[in-house]
Formats: sequence, structure tokens, C-alpha cells
Amino acid sequence: MKGALNGAVVRVRGSHRLAPPSSALRGRVVVAAVACGAFAAAAAGQTLNSAGATDSDAAVTPLANATDASAAFGLGGAATGGAPELLPASHLSDPSAEAQKLADSEQVTQAREKREAAARKAAEEAAKPKTCLPAKGTFTSGFGARWGTSHLGVDIANSIGTPIYAAAAGTVIEAGPASGFGLWVRIQHDDGTVTVYGHMNSFSVRAGQKVGCGDQIAEIGNRGQSTGPHLHFEVWQNGTKKINPLPWLSARGINLT
Repeated sequence: MKGALNGAVVRVRGSHRLAPPSSALRGRVVVAAVACGAFAAAAAGQTLNSAGATDSDAAVTPLANATDASAAFGLGGAATGGAPELLPASHLSDPSAEAQKLADSEQVTQAREKREAAARKAAEEAAKPKTCLPAKGTFTSGFGARWGTSHLGVDIANSIGTPIYAAAAGTVIEAGPASGFGLWVRIQHDDGTVTVYGHMNSFSVRAGQKVGCGDQIAEIGNRGQSTGPHLHFEVWQNGTKKINPLPWLSARGINLT
């Protein structure tokens, strides 16, 4: 802007500049800056303390420059400790190999179960008695002379239909009609002994059948030359010699009298 002063041209410069701040204003600005710095420092301290409380063994190391920072976060660049390590991806399983493993495991399981079942069966067989009572009832007649004849067995009286059991494990060698007995069953045992069961009402086994000690083979009846429903029981040593059944049973833990 030009003006006239006593006829001279006066050029006024710097009329657009602001006046410098006062000393009081400058003091307020400095105080505010210091306060902001203090708040920032306190916030940073709280952050570090929180991180330390979470993992007391972790150490915070400041990054030296932007290159270190980019490397640390996987953004490229050369880090002080070298390039990030790439871990190999795990290989996919072979379906056929896994199927074979399952099949092998199933075979092992089946073999174990088979052995356990065989062991249980063997234990059960070992626990079974070797000789059993042929029938429940009343002992009515023994071995020897009777009524002018030889009575070659023992009699156990009970009602018709009472179960008759195999006295020991063996193989049925005959089941059906027999003279004087009406119906009979003969069982041969492992040592060659034969046991005979007569006068039965019915039987439930057949020749060649394997039976165990205590298996039901027939029912008490009154068939043949009989004076009442009973079981006539005989023991043939070696399959031919008829012996007294009482000592034979007693020696094996079975007492009729």
C-alpha cells in the first residue's frame, strides 16, 4: 500500500503478518506439550506393564528401524536374524495304508477275542464237576441179589418226568428200546466205562451225540419190568464188567445213600 507523507511516497510492508504471541501464550503451549508427553509416557508404561504381567519371561526389544519392523511382521526386507523360516506342510495320509492299518487292528482284536473265549471255555470246563448225580429221588434198591435174581444196578425212585442226567461226559452209544428196560440210554466215557439208564419214560439224545456231565438225557418212567417209576442206573467197567455203582459214584464225590 502506498501513502503520501509530506509529499513522499511511503511503502508499507508486512501488514499481513500476525503479531507474535505473547510470552504468556507461549508458556501455556509449552505446558500443554509437556502434559501431552507425560500422558503418552504413562500410557506406554501401562501397556508394557500389562504385557509383563501376561508373560513375565517375555522381553520387549524395540525395533531399530522400519526394515526390522517389516521383517518382524512378515512384510519383506532383511531382518537382523535372517529371513523367516518356512515350515513344510504335513503330508496327507495314504487312504490305502490307513485302511490296511484298520484291517490289521481288526485281525489283532479278533484273534485276542478268540483266545479269550477259548480261555473262558477251558476255565468253565475245568470248573465243571467230572461226575454228576444221575437223578434226584429216593434210593430204593442196591446192587446184588434181589428176589432170587441179581440186580446189577441201583434204583432211584421219583415221579414220572423227573429229569435224568448224564453221570459224566461222554458219547451216547445207544438210545432206544431195550428188553426188560422198556427204553434205555447207554453212554461211553473217556476211560471206556459205560453208564446205563433204564425204565425211562422218554429220552432226548441220539447215538453218536456228545454229552457233558449233568446234561439232561431223559426222564424217569415206568417202562419195562418195573414196579414203579424210577431210574435203574448201571456202571459197566471197561464197557463190559458190571460193577456196583455206589462205590464208583462215591469215589467221585457223589453219594446216593
